[in-house]
Amino acid sequence: MAAFDPWDPDFLADPYPSYAELRARGRVQYFEPTNQWLVPHHADVSALLRDRRLGRTYQHRFTHEEFGRTAPPPEHEPFHTLNDHGMLDLEPPDHTRIRRLVSKAFTPRTVERLKPYVTGLAAELVDSLVHKGGGDLLTDVAEPLPVAVIAEMLGIPEADRAPLRPWSADICGMYELNPPQETAARAVRASAEFSAYLRELIAERRRRPGDDLISGLIEAHDEDDRLTEQEMISTAVLLLNAGHEATVNATVNGWYALFRNPAQLAALRADHSLVPTAVEELMRYDTPLQLFERWVLDEIEVDGTTIPRGAEIAMLFGSANHDPEVFHRPGELDLTRRDNPHISFSAGIHYCIGAPLARIELAASMTALLERAPTLSLAAEPERKPNFVIRGLEGLAVTV
Repeated sequence: MAAFDPWDPDFLADPYPSYAELRARGRVQYFEPTNQWLVPHHADVSALLRDRRLGRTYQHRFTHEEFGRTAPPPEHEPFHTLNDHGMLDLEPPDHTRIRRLVSKAFTPRTVERLKPYVTGLAAELVDSLVHKGGGDLLTDVAEPLPVAVIAEMLGIPEADRAPLRPWSADICGMYELNPPQETAARAVRASAEFSAYLRELIAERRRRPGDDLISGLIEAHDEDDRLTEQEMISTAVLLLNAGHEATVNATVNGWYALFRNPAQLAALRADHSLVPTAVEELMRYDTPLQLFERWVLDEIEVDGTTIPRGAEIAMLFGSANHDPEVFHRPGELDLTRRDNPHISFSAGIHYCIGAPLARIELAASMTALLERAPTLSLAAEPERKPNFVIRGLEGLAVTV
């Protein structure tokens, strides 16, 4: 299928024309290299994200054998133990129990209380970039802001934060399509190291509780909400990974898009009140998470095509966010776009719990860059990461 080649550098550079071909071919198509059914249209993706006949896991209902799947190799066990106990890869009732507890840390009031900290940190990071006369927007601003915020929420001491981003990057490598063996080995090693660190931190918080999310998870006394230690570890890793991965990539993808659309950047610089709609449009225009997978737990039908139990569906967020049936001139960047039902934060029971915090972080870094680095410009063409599912850049060199 020439329209969809997630390993082709040309496709990775700009997948959106290929998505248009894919949408023209139909509402669902089988892709043999990954043994998945591709769903490229916004209406279908939006509906299937809410369809309880699909699940992020099947192990709450079936064994691997019953589901027609092969169990992961034993040497990958540290990754799967970590991944399979986080709420993103659980279904009710376990998903409901964990999300109910974690959502207390992400209420609108709690997130709003973080705003001064996020705004202040964004200003500090941008001031440092300006003082140097430029640098790498990825490592100087985009990464340290959300990593620090989620680490602060979890109660991870500042001295311990250096490995967090490398661990996260290695673990997230396993979410790519057909990851190679060396990627799996790095993910397994990072899973084991991150889990060991958090086990020690949890033990420390049991002895000396603090005003942080890990202490809160330990102190949950309600039997209906109580987490096992593995669930606590998996939840902390998920919050760190999901809590910064999308924000980091949305920041650099977004600024790269602005540099390539100078009229839109000029409009934004002239009117900072556009920041809220700009954040939403940049999330839509170059989507940080391009694909989201679900298992078919009970046979479904999409546009006359029956997809059997045991199949895997790949919902193409990037394609859905460029669907002309929903978005007027989807290939154009329009920072004033008001009608913008993008699905970059997913939907249904797995809607991103940290979306309000991500929006605050993206708005804070954008505002700080507009105010403190008004002449920010691209210093060199960036190199795109060789990933498809999680779309980002290796770096974004800028001058001030």
